[in-house]
Amino acid sequence: MHITKQLAIFLENRPGMLARVCDALAENKINIYAISTSDTVDHIVIRMVVSDYRRAQRIFEEHGTLCVEDDVLLIEGDNKPGSLSNIAHKLATAKVNIEYAYCATPPDSKKGLLVLRVNHAKKALQVLNS
Repeated sequence: MHITKQLAIFLENRPGMLARVCDALAENKINIYAISTSDTVDHIVIRMVVSDYRRAQRIFEEHGTLCVEDDVLLIEGDNKPGSLSNIAHKLATAKVNIEYAYCATPPDSKKGLLVLRVNHAKKALQVLNS
C-alpha cells in the first residue's frame, strides 16, 4: 500500500477517444495499472494510474489535453468479503473521507488492486498501516 499519482484527463465524449489515449501510452511504453472513466453529456473524464505518470502527463499536455494529477492510495489487498468494509471503517473512524474508489479483481484471484482518492492521503496511509 502506498501513495501514488493518478492522472485525470478530460476529453470529448465521442467514439475513439479512449483508443487514442491507450495508443499514445502504448507507443511510449507506459503501462496502465488502473483506469476508470466517467461521462457527462459532452466530455469524459479518464482517471488512471500508470507506470510513468510524468511522461504520460507530458504526452497529454503536448496534445493540448487537460491533465490533472492527484495523490491516491494504491492498495493491494485480499480478495475476500469484507476487505473493503474493513478499509472503509478504519478510514471513517479516523475521519478520512473516501472521495471515490475503483478496482477490479478476477473472481479467483487471491489479491486485488484498489485505488482510493481520499481527502487526507498521508493520514489514510498511516491509519491503514497501523
